[in-house]
Amino acid sequence: MSMNAQGRPTAPAPETRPAASGPAALLPAEPLLFEIGDHDHSGVDLPDVEISDDRLGGLRRKAPLDLPGLTEPEAMRHYVRLSRRNYSIDSGMYPLGSCTMKHNPRLNEKMARLPGFADIHPLQPVSTVQGALMAMEQLSHWLMELTNTAAVALSPKAGAHGELCGMMAIKAAHEARGQGHRRIVLVPESAHGTNPATAAFLGYAVRSIDANENGTVDVAAVKAALSDDVAAIMLTNPNTCGLFESQIIEIAAAVHEAGAYFYCDGANFNAIMGVVRPGDLGIDAMHINLHKTFSTPHGGGGPGSGPVVLSEALAPHAPVPFVTRDGDSLGLAEHAGEGSLGRLTAFHGQMGMYIRALTYMLSHGADGLAQAARDAVLNANYLKARLDDLFTVPFDGQPVMHEVLFDDSFLKGSGISTLDFAKAMIDEGYHPMTMYFPLVVQGAMLIEPTESESLQTLDAFVETMRELAEDAKAGNVGRFAQAPMRAPLRRLDETRAARQPRLKYQPLAAAAE
Repeated sequence: MSMNAQGRPTAPAPETRPAASGPAALLPAEPLLFEIGDHDHSGVDLPDVEISDDRLGGLRRKAPLDLPGLTEPEAMRHYVRLSRRNYSIDSGMYPLGSCTMKHNPRLNEKMARLPGFADIHPLQPVSTVQGALMAMEQLSHWLMELTNTAAVALSPKAGAHGELCGMMAIKAAHEARGQGHRRIVLVPESAHGTNPATAAFLGYAVRSIDANENGTVDVAAVKAALSDDVAAIMLTNPNTCGLFESQIIEIAAAVHEAGAYFYCDGANFNAIMGVVRPGDLGIDAMHINLHKTFSTPHGGGGPGSGPVVLSEALAPHAPVPFVTRDGDSLGLAEHAGEGSLGRLTAFHGQMGMYIRALTYMLSHGADGLAQAARDAVLNANYLKARLDDLFTVPFDGQPVMHEVLFDDSFLKGSGISTLDFAKAMIDEGYHPMTMYFPLVVQGAMLIEPTESESLQTLDAFVETMRELAEDAKAGNVGRFAQAPMRAPLRRLDETRAARQPRLKYQPLAAAAE
């Protein structure tokens, strides 16, 4: 990391090495507004105003306003330049694994901004929001139809919140049956970290299940871990290695026979939507990330959305509020009945996310959703076929689902790490793939192309990845150890930045003291 005397990262030196085939169009460093402007001038002339101390209650400013003097074009151009430095799905391929950074159709955005959806308030009388409730009812219907489940809770705000909801429903079900002594949750070692965290948060003890040589969970290992104290298993399918759990039906049967429930992490539902119904596989609860599967943005300008579908066994334990129907009139059940886990959040959820997801469903139809899932799987397998002669696949001999997982074996002896390789991707104009996850694979490189990307985009990405791999194997350590060299800033000390963040601007003189 190159630092100046004040401990600030310096801009990179000019780079003369020819660019590879990737779209290397990174912008130079952008100074802060406080560094662009000064305190002696103003972009706008305003007359002095006489204000008495009495009017401000003794709170009149005693020191000059610490703002830089800028013209409106200067301020506007600054923020436009910053926006161009922000990598997004609208500017290039986003190959993060296990995150499904797919295209967000603008039609979804237009629908979500309709006044009848965007301008309503959660405390309005239900008689004035019948259209919104109908949209929520339709979304609930299609989520249950796609998963073959009996109930759905729309209120969870994200995937981890959905996990909490599903596991709370399982806990409520056990307590209703007089099985509150069940205090163990089985979690595969390849699971998302939120799975064991959620179980522990609810007071459960977590028992890890090792992956087999194929990267999946073996039913025999699950059976060996089951006991009268096990409350549930939390299994991701497709799993975080990008593989379909081929023994999932047998695992579900064993879990149910032991009196436990099957929680499925639905983060990777994008690979099977419209093709496989998780309810047919034996799951009792599953959260669905609308921002991954149904194209709503990650965040969407507010809370996310992680609805949870529930089996017939868990449906009585769903949280409130939920949409009810009495003839042609729709309402909200606001008070928990017997067996319900209660209220998970103050209001129902994020209306904008519901509308975006429903728009995506209705515009695709059942056949279109299935085609999107199949295309996501096809794209991942295409990348695997184009790269597996140079990269190393830890669990080979089987097709992948929505993402392809490589490890760092191909870098052995080169002096180049997974992190070095990922940083070099930035120089070629690509956001790095997911690194070092899942933890079951040494030096993991997890790539998910999604169904959004065309063959031409995938081929351009492949050529860049192949060129980087060949250069790494050739021993060109300098290219990787110092990367990125064409980014606005050189490689940063990320550990120091995380432990000693500077959250407030300081002039150079103050920072040096």
